[in-house]
Amino acid sequence: MTSEQVLTVKVFVFSGTSSYSTTILTGSFSTEGTTTVSESSSAASVSTPISTQTTGASSPLLTPSGSMSPPSVSTVPSTVTTSGTTPTKPFTTTSGTTSSSFSTVTATTITTSEIVSSGSASTSGTTPVSSTVTVSGSSTYSTITTLSTLSSTASSSPNCTISPNETYAPGESWWLCDCINATCLENNTVVIVPIICEPPPKPTCSNGLAPVQVIDDNQCCWHWECDCYCTGWGDPHYLTFDGLYYSYQGNCTYVLVEEIEKTVDNFGVYIDNYHCDARDVVSCPRALIVRHETQEVRIVTVKPNTLEVEVTVNKQAVALPYKKFGLRIYESGINRVVEIPELKMNVTFNGLSFSIRMPYSLFGNNTQGQCGTCNNDMADDCRLPNGDIAENCETMADHWQVVDPSKPQCSPGLVPTKAPSTTPGQPCKESSLCELLWGSVFEKCHEVVKPDKYYAACVFDSCMLPDLDLECSSLQIYAAVCADQNVCIDWRSHTNGVCSYECPKHKEYRACGPIQETTCKSSPYNETSVKQVEGCFCPNGTMLYDSGVDVCVNTCGCVGLDMIPREFGEKFTADCQDCVCLEGGNGIVCEPHKCPEQNKRSCSGKGFYEVTEVNSEDPCCPIVTCKCNTSLCTTKPPKCTLGFEVQSYIPSDECCPVYQCVPKNVCVHQNAEFLPNSSVFVDKCHDCFCTNEVNISTQLNVISCEHIPCNTYCEPGYERKQVEGECCGKCVQTKCIIHTSHGSSLILNPGEFTNDPYNNCTIYSCTSLKNQLISSTSEITCPAFSEESCKPGTVTFLPNGCCKTCVPLDSPTPCSVRERKDFIVYKNCRSLERVVLTECEGTCGTFSLYSVEASSMEHSCSCCKEVETSMKEVELKCPSGKSITHKYVYVESCGCQDTQCVVPESSESQSTEENDESTQNHRRAISLTSK
Repeated sequence: MTSEQVLTVKVFVFSGTSSYSTTILTGSFSTEGTTTVSESSSAASVSTPISTQTTGASSPLLTPSGSMSPPSVSTVPSTVTTSGTTPTKPFTTTSGTTSSSFSTVTATTITTSEIVSSGSASTSGTTPVSSTVTVSGSSTYSTITTLSTLSSTASSSPNCTISPNETYAPGESWWLCDCINATCLENNTVVIVPIICEPPPKPTCSNGLAPVQVIDDNQCCWHWECDCYCTGWGDPHYLTFDGLYYSYQGNCTYVLVEEIEKTVDNFGVYIDNYHCDARDVVSCPRALIVRHETQEVRIVTVKPNTLEVEVTVNKQAVALPYKKFGLRIYESGINRVVEIPELKMNVTFNGLSFSIRMPYSLFGNNTQGQCGTCNNDMADDCRLPNGDIAENCETMADHWQVVDPSKPQCSPGLVPTKAPSTTPGQPCKESSLCELLWGSVFEKCHEVVKPDKYYAACVFDSCMLPDLDLECSSLQIYAAVCADQNVCIDWRSHTNGVCSYECPKHKEYRACGPIQETTCKSSPYNETSVKQVEGCFCPNGTMLYDSGVDVCVNTCGCVGLDMIPREFGEKFTADCQDCVCLEGGNGIVCEPHKCPEQNKRSCSGKGFYEVTEVNSEDPCCPIVTCKCNTSLCTTKPPKCTLGFEVQSYIPSDECCPVYQCVPKNVCVHQNAEFLPNSSVFVDKCHDCFCTNEVNISTQLNVISCEHIPCNTYCEPGYERKQVEGECCGKCVQTKCIIHTSHGSSLILNPGEFTNDPYNNCTIYSCTSLKNQLISSTSEITCPAFSEESCKPGTVTFLPNGCCKTCVPLDSPTPCSVRERKDFIVYKNCRSLERVVLTECEGTCGTFSLYSVEASSMEHSCSCCKEVETSMKEVELKCPSGKSITHKYVYVESCGCQDTQCVVPESSESQSTEENDESTQNHRRAISLTSK
């Protein structure tokens, strides 16, 4: 007969007032570790009711499995009732106190007695025994008893032995399953305590954001916490971790957050500000710096006041997404996000605004910097580095300067000479953009996050920097905070384009998009998250290929360096390699591109050279061809004679031209070319022109000429004579042509003279001097003559037929004084009035006659001259206004005085030369005067 010893386990089940809905677990554990649902073969059953009170909602962490009937036990039970009280440990969070206490519960302990089976003395197999406690309300807790096969001589032990490999000392606890704890009392008596959670009261976060649920360390219950959330935007404005708002316009690098008690190596977030207006009054963020252990991340604005930024790690540019040494950087909409999973924190920056989110459980009461102390209390947010609390955060902010080599003017701890102002210096009308914050556009977010602080910042920016559109940053950060609280708002379309955001052509803007886009290479990020961000996303129906490959695809395939999406199985050529897109592996598999052989032609001809060209049909396989470069040709064009020009042509399959001189179809005369039908000057005697007729021998056009007809008429006094260069001679003057005062013309031969036909006192003559004809006109000047002084009947003409003479009357003297009045002018000075002037006038019997008897001229000369004179003075007025005295001669009397009539020999000889045989018979009674 085999004896079998059965292990008895005492189980206590505690329940109390909670929101926990009853879960019924029924089963048995074999020594091999398998679980067997307990079964009963006997009709006998034991059921002990326990009074249980349940209130409130069920915990979301525990799920009831329903109600089960107690199993039957095939032994005769001995029942012992034990009652006691087991309190639970209270826990407290910064965001509220959550406690769970258990009331006294009466449990029934069912102990199975030893069973000895006849027919066997050894122990073999396992016998499942289940004790059941039924709780009123149809909730049944099943205690699980594990039976071990023990030796019949086993000694008693205070421990709880569940299996040969599992033994627990008295007071030792372990988890049976989720949220159910077992504790060994002694002697295989185990107490099973289900963790019953009571929902804690929801606290109010001072930063205005909703609290978050945080799982307890036991992974069963949860509590509320207020995350550490700090933001900054504009020029710039800050909201500390606890929601305190202030503005600060420093232009140095500052600590945003560092730990008070250092628990993380080289940890901190910093901001680099600069004066972004010409007056150096307000500042804007230029870079955000995140340090964690060995890495320093810088997110720097590319252009001021824009959403264009670039990311560097340890001063080296990196591509996103970036993941290394416990740090992750990626794009999320318009933001760049630095995430440290180990610290459950992330930092975002887009050039205009930043945000820092940190868990309270890791950083509560342990932050300092411009973001303040994270403890859900604004009172100590203006903490200085020495631990003191400043009067305001504007003063505090300047004490958080850090050493920045690029800003030598900044020194940590330097107190500004003038406290920064958080309000505009003078009132102004805020931008209409600011009114959107309180309008219907953001209305659904007002209940979640109040816009008052963002509105104040917007008004400040619109007044201080009205031309930079910094108001957009206040709207953008408010919309981002709303989205963080699961309220997404499309606001940019209401700004009339002022705050518009341009996306690349292959993407579209969305105000509400996923925090991280689903890509072909990764599963959707945090599918349970309902938070959204604004940014540029792939159009509907397409998907981002990869977080590091900015290409939208319709179907997931491959994308190579050319950024062109390919479908699986598609063959293509890229970078001169034949590639195919394969599913699995690395995707694209390539091999060198094979080029077909081509027939190379010889390039040995003159002017040819070898060149490699791109093949338009296959750019990877260049074509080697022969190119012609005429500069390589050695044959020079010839110099053609006049009337010919160089003509060139290139024979087929040749490069260099062949030259020849060809006629130009022109006439040539005296080194000049003439076009057909144009006039050609040969000489004055011929009229010539170029014809279209070609001389076969010269291959030039023929010049045709005609003699010009001559005009033989010459004007009187001219005769036609042959002249060199003249075809018909030239009319040359051979006689003098004299035009008289009466309009008539006289023609005289050289040496000839004649009287004017109308005036005998005028004589014309013609003289040839050095082959030049000189015509002269002479007038006879007659002496003064008065018929009154002549004897009657004695007036006659002199032989010249011009002058009159007579026998004068007997008179005292024919020569007398004549008076006249006139102005005296001397050296431009003039008398003021006319002055009486005297002169001698009259004839004194003067004549010159030719004596035939003497064969010479006879002369009788008597001159009418002054006999008595005197000197007189007169005052003259000069142009300068000065007056001078001038003396002049005044004739008192006149008389005839005989003189000698002397004719100079030169005059006589000249007169002799001028007279020829035809003029020797003329008589000159009076001297001739030439005009």
